[in-house]
Amino acid sequence: MSVAQVSRSVVKAILAIETPEGAGAMVRRSIGTSQLRNFTPFLMLDNFLVKEGAGFPDHPHRGMTTLTYMLEGEFEHEDVKGHKGRIGPGDLQFMIAGKGIMHSEMPVHGPGKKDPFGLQLWIDLPKEHKLVEASYQERRAAEVASAHPTENVEIKVVCGEAQGSEKEGLVKGNVRPLGGCWFMDFIMSAKGERVFQPIPKGWNAFLYTLEGETVVGDASSASGTGAPARPIKQYHTAVLSNADSETGVWLESASDKARFVLVAGEPLEQEIYQHGPFVMTSRNEIQQAFMDYQFERNGFEGAHGWRSEIGKKMTGGA
Repeated sequence: MSVAQVSRSVVKAILAIETPEGAGAMVRRSIGTSQLRNFTPFLMLDNFLVKEGAGFPDHPHRGMTTLTYMLEGEFEHEDVKGHKGRIGPGDLQFMIAGKGIMHSEMPVHGPGKKDPFGLQLWIDLPKEHKLVEASYQERRAAEVASAHPTENVEIKVVCGEAQGSEKEGLVKGNVRPLGGCWFMDFIMSAKGERVFQPIPKGWNAFLYTLEGETVVGDASSASGTGAPARPIKQYHTAVLSNADSETGVWLESASDKARFVLVAGEPLEQEIYQHGPFVMTSRNEIQQAFMDYQFERNGFEGAHGWRSEIGKKMTGGA
């Protein structure tokens, strides 16, 4: 028996306004601002653009996960444990900070190269995973699963699952978060294209529009939600409703091309204590994180004597 397609609707839409971040970078932030703080399990969403001379040199993390998804340009990564990498358009890095990591994230600039442009999502870790060893999952664009429910719709499935063509069937992402999290990149190349995307019951969900305009929700009177469909413009984050009867969301392109990410996550029933790059579940745990960082232990071994090679380009360190 098929599940009824009852759509979620938009309960809040927030324009992500450009603001300085890191060392000279500009980001459009929605989750993590006073308008939308700690939308469990999500802590922050940044749409970044990094010009030459800017970046995110050596800094620590504990207790959370970062998902960096590149749209244009390239970014380099390096950490105190010897991990190095570079991601470009369509590539991604999923970093579980766990009990501790010291790393650097720097743009790659050069003749003919575009300024790095992409998304970084901070996801809270379930309490039982806060102090796991730091780890990475990196995927090239060609390794990201792709669904094509219609001729003019492509869904890049980073994690989660989407319905593809009859031949493709159900398409599943190959990134494995600690805790429930789906992340999908929708590209609609014709006005009026319409798809229904299931979302797990009880999960919080939002979408962020990168290009064009997207209508969210069911415009028909048969939806049963009582909330009209709503157009969401570029650079807006739309928070979706979360009723037990809602099985997913109707999505329609209102422009010749629309591109957006749809993200959903299982709510965490735990306190959030965040101080800069440390995210824990109590004030004592935050104090412990600072002590561990100060004394270079429990994940921060060698943190103070380490200098990343890519970070030296900005700091001028030896």
